[in-house]
Amino acid sequence: MLEKCRNAKERWGGVSKIIDQWLEQRQQLISMFINLPDSRVGDELNTQLEKFCSLLMDYLSSGHFEVYEQLLREGSDFADGSVEKAQLLLPKIQTSTDVALDFNDSFNSFDEPTLRQLREFATALSHLGEELEERFEIEDQLIEVLHNAHRTQVAEV
Repeated sequence: MLEKCRNAKERWGGVSKIIDQWLEQRQQLISMFINLPDSRVGDELNTQLEKFCSLLMDYLSSGHFEVYEQLLREGSDFADGSVEKAQLLLPKIQTSTDVALDFNDSFNSFDEPTLRQLREFATALSHLGEELEERFEIEDQLIEVLHNAHRTQVAEV
């Protein structure tokens, strides 16, 4: 997952400041996600979960309310059908948004967990990881559709 994020930054870095910041946020999110299972149960895990959930919510918000809107606005400026292609991808992102919101609601504060709660956390974290990986692939497709569709037109200007 981290390697795919690096590839995305290499491919689309510099396209826009918003996308660059968003991809940096994605890399931080992945890094925190990878390190969460190594946290000690107690204050350390609680602190790391709070940071992770905060970054996760920031990432989701940036995507929905900044990045997607900017990409769609740029795509509509060219009126070449790329927006219609992108509109087919956006609903696929909603599933991972719902899973991430549920994860945040359940585990943002995780004081003195029981063994059952730790098992539920491990299962939820694994499921979240699968959903985020799929989300990142769809987001990359979204950038690809809207950015690559206009690359030659932008170069001509």
